[in-house]
Amino acid sequence: MENIRKKYEELLGFVPENIEKRLKLAVFSEEIDAIEVIEKYREQLIYNNPLDKKTQQLVHFALLIGGMHKEPAKLHSKGALKAGATVKELFGVCETAAITGGMPAFSLAVDCVFEAMEKSV
Repeated sequence: MENIRKKYEELLGFVPENIEKRLKLAVFSEEIDAIEVIEKYREQLIYNNPLDKKTQQLVHFALLIGGMHKEPAKLHSKGALKAGATVKELFGVCETAAITGGMPAFSLAVDCVFEAMEKSV
C-alpha cells in the first residue's frame, strides 16, 4: 500500500483523504488485491499517457469542473500547480468553463483555483 501512497504524493504532493479511505477499506475488507488492480489501471492510464503530467492535470481539472465535481476538481487544480501549470493556465480553464458550463462552472473553477493557490503558498 505504501507504493500506492507514494504515487499520489509524487503526482499531487499528498495522499487525498478519499484515497486513504479507499486503502483502509481494502485492508478492513481484505480486498487489497482489488485495490492494487484498480490502482494499476489508473497508473497505466496516467503514467503511460501521451499527455504530459501538467496537461493531464489541467484536463482532469476541466472535466471535473464540467461535471461540477468540486472536491476532485480541487485536488486536480492543486495537482496542476504541482505539475507546473501557471495560475494563468488554470484561469484559462476557468474561462473555458464559463463557455461550456456557464457562470456556475466558472465560479466553481475560480473557487478551486483560489484554494489551490492558497494551499501552495
